[in-house]
Amino acid sequence: MSPITITAHIHADLAHTWSCWTSPEHITKWNYAGDDWHCPSATNDIRTGGKFSSRMEAKDGSFGFDFDGVYDDVIPHQRIRYSMEDGRRVEILFEETASGTKITESFDPESENSVDMQREGWQMILNNFKRHAEENFK
Repeated sequence: MSPITITAHIHADLAHTWSCWTSPEHITKWNYAGDDWHCPSATNDIRTGGKFSSRMEAKDGSFGFDFDGVYDDVIPHQRIRYSMEDGRRVEILFEETASGTKITESFDPESENSVDMQREGWQMILNNFKRHAEENFK
C-alpha cells in the first residue's frame, strides 16, 4: 500500500516550528487527534538512532496507548524519518517558505482502518500542531 501524505503550512518561522515539533513540553500540547484526547507525557531523543514515545489517552480514561518509534534519519530543520514499533515508516519534511514553514508528512498506513480514516486522524493531529505552533509564535 502506498504511503499517505498530509501537509500543513505553519505561519511561523522554521526554528520555532522545529522546536514545537521536537520539544516534549510542546508535543504534549498538540499530539492528539480530537478534543476528547490528550497527550499527558512525551519523551524525545531527536537524533538518528534516538527513540521517542508519546502517551495518547482518552480524557475520560477509557483508552490509551504509547506511540513509540526510533529515528532512522534526522537532519535538523529539514527532515525526520522514523520507524514505528510495527515497522511502518514515517517521513516529515520541513520547508521554509516566504510566509512560514510547510510541513509534509508521509506515513505507511496500517491495515485495520481505512486510508481515509487514517489520513483524517493524522491530519487532525497536524492541524492541532499548526494551531499550537502559531498560537505560541511571537
